[in-house]
Amino acid sequence: MRSVRFRAWLAACAVATMVGAASAPAHAVEAAPAQASLVLHADRPGPKIARDIYGQFSEHLGDGVYGGLWVGPDSKIPNTRGFRNDVVAALKALNVPVLRWPGGCFADSYHWRDGIGPRDKRPVTLNGWGLVEEPNAVGLHEFMDLAQMIGAQVYVNGNLGTGAPGEMADEVEYITSPSRSTLAEQRRANGRRGPWPLAWFAIGNEPWGCGGNMRPEYYADQVRQRAMFLRMPDDDKAKIIASGGQPDDLHWTETVMASAGKQIDGYTLHYYTIPSDSWEHKGSATGFDETAWISTIAHALRMDDFITRHSAVMDRYDPEKRVALVVDEWGNWYDPEPGTNPAFLQQQNTLRDAVTAALTLNIFHRHADRVRMAEIAQTVNVLQAMILTKGDQMVLTPSYHVFDLYRPFQDAAELPVEIQSPPYVHGGISVPGVDASAGRSPDGSIHLALVNPNPESAVHAEVRLEGAFGRQLDGRVLTAPQMDAANTFGRPDRVRPQPFKAARLAGDVLMVDLPAKSVVVLDLR
Repeated sequence: MRSVRFRAWLAACAVATMVGAASAPAHAVEAAPAQASLVLHADRPGPKIARDIYGQFSEHLGDGVYGGLWVGPDSKIPNTRGFRNDVVAALKALNVPVLRWPGGCFADSYHWRDGIGPRDKRPVTLNGWGLVEEPNAVGLHEFMDLAQMIGAQVYVNGNLGTGAPGEMADEVEYITSPSRSTLAEQRRANGRRGPWPLAWFAIGNEPWGCGGNMRPEYYADQVRQRAMFLRMPDDDKAKIIASGGQPDDLHWTETVMASAGKQIDGYTLHYYTIPSDSWEHKGSATGFDETAWISTIAHALRMDDFITRHSAVMDRYDPEKRVALVVDEWGNWYDPEPGTNPAFLQQQNTLRDAVTAALTLNIFHRHADRVRMAEIAQTVNVLQAMILTKGDQMVLTPSYHVFDLYRPFQDAAELPVEIQSPPYVHGGISVPGVDASAGRSPDGSIHLALVNPNPESAVHAEVRLEGAFGRQLDGRVLTAPQMDAANTFGRPDRVRPQPFKAARLAGDVLMVDLPAKSVVVLDLR
């Protein structure tokens, strides 16, 4: 989550840093398709696109957990051991590779022992997000159960901010120890006989802000100390993650990598996209104009620069790229939905969010050598959510459908794509007219993702295939008539993928007609 310091930083970021250009008409009618030329280098496979970049983040914030994921075993809403059957099924269908919990800023005020043992005996604590009661009904056992239900690995964020020095070590032992220690026996008494697999464990969250207002030197020393006592079985060790600084804070990265780089396996980067330059007036999730549309896209594309610059610092201390850059909080952040608790960060999700999600995933693909895990914020009912719920109703968002379209890229080998296309320009802002990424699955099939961010003009793209040919071509497209088209409880299928028929093969050239404001994923076999 964001702190006041980060909000002040991002408020100072102006769209003026982007390439200026003459404004295009706001509502061009029947604009002629732009022409784009691409080269897909199937003969130059790169690093594996780690499936963990498609991770999810569920924080105890607003209706993200309670009401979104959890309704309790006694609820009339169909559930399995308290978790909503509809949400579980939707997440399972998405092939979620890893799930992060319990925060976020919440993690640094969460004491894991509050969430174990009989639920009716757990303490009721205060959640700083909205100062609401935290019943601790969903704790460590419940989270592990949820992860197993949806087939995801677990990523636990430890409490550095308010946790006692031994608290993280005890939590890791409780989770992972096969021994007869007191903590392992307590886990068995609470219903879990064997240890759980623990894929990732983070030492705090945003320690420069909500996680403790620390200096990087102090935090680096904390990482060195805490990591030393996270003892796990040799054959099942979780990867240890250190928290990064603000997106443009290279000094924090330099300090942590120099002092604690050898103690960690991952280092985090958080970046949230807003359509304006003011955290106090970010803009609405719906009802926006084309200026807000392109501004959001341009801000989202800054992710590439942040990753490039932090990776360069990491390369100096870790040239073999052993330490993953973990983008475990990313997504679009707007003003809260009218009529909702502002602290709950609930917002609608539109085609704009689908386009920026696809652009961000393409960036992760291009940095597959260093970015090996990421979590969009968040899974249900909070920020750029995959799923929205209301009582017993559930709706899948356009962002969910992008993650569904991109499932074939999980663990595919990244394939370079060269792109030449005229830019999309509006209101003095210019962004690439076409964005693309490609990958080859272990079965040999090639996947190509294409994004046309222009809301008014289609694009005719010709893709030359180097080192590949195909006999079968399938595809799906995600688009809608309006920029702010959204799925609602009354119209849950307004934005959803459709079969894509506007692509054809001619020898080693793939010709594609991309609709305006669209995301297309093609599978070539």
